[in-house]
Amino acid sequence: MKKAWVLALLGLALAASNVRVIQVEGGRLSGDLRYGPWTFEGEVRGRVKDLTIQAPKATLTAPKGKTMQEAEGEREARFEGGVVVRRGRVEARGPVLVYREKTGEGELLGPARMRQEPKPGEDPVEVEAGRMAFQVDTDTSTSENALLKSGNQEGRAGFVYYEEERGLAVFTDAKEVVLTRKRRDGDLVIRAKEVRSLTGPKRLIATGGVRLVDGDLVTVGDSLYYDDTTGEAIVLGRPALSENKKEGFKLSGSTLLHNVNRHQVRVYGRAFRLPVEEFKKLGEK
Repeated sequence: MKKAWVLALLGLALAASNVRVIQVEGGRLSGDLRYGPWTFEGEVRGRVKDLTIQAPKATLTAPKGKTMQEAEGEREARFEGGVVVRRGRVEARGPVLVYREKTGEGELLGPARMRQEPKPGEDPVEVEAGRMAFQVDTDTSTSENALLKSGNQEGRAGFVYYEEERGLAVFTDAKEVVLTRKRRDGDLVIRAKEVRSLTGPKRLIATGGVRLVDGDLVTVGDSLYYDDTTGEAIVLGRPALSENKKEGFKLSGSTLLHNVNRHQVRVYGRAFRLPVEEFKKLGEK
């Protein structure tokens, strides 16, 4: 039985390795044909699973002592001179991309930009970052020192995880995540330790201590749920506090309902729990 499990795990590892093998073609090829490295110059295209990479130059390298064929699953490809990455509705650009077959990750060095074309009725998603990484085993990417924009909303964080088809963005930062909703009558700002946002329906949860700034009206608590279609934020705390010092307004309660369109806050009279299941990352328990 134990032997069967070992063989099954070995089979899964080999399958993952084969999926991650990159095909590079186009341009002029030079280098040691047996041991490499291989250098491609001209209109070069790389393909791994559903990810395509275009660049003027690429270098494919094998570990020392292994032929290029023997090293499939362990090689490294470096694309440079201005790189374009495409997958589905996503297109990203940056100066250099390094792809490692062993991990199945393509690292796009910055400054990097990504744009995802919208589904009907949704807004495009755009990301600017110091570094991006694309995983080929899943449709996910991660960005460091990133700014993500979608419609009239934008978020800044040290790290952003993004699921492309689902449109789930998870913002985390050692200091604080800052989300801003642009408005004519003053921006709405949400500050928290972590924010999880579904960019399509424009709903989010924020945790780790939250601060919602709605002009002169400020509401603080432990966590919140916000739906941009209704303009309502449900803030939970022990207690949650809302204050407008300019108008002398102050309110507290275990759960507050803050309507950012009306600039009003009241005690939320029903039991409420954050819908965390809707915002879980791929494979997260």
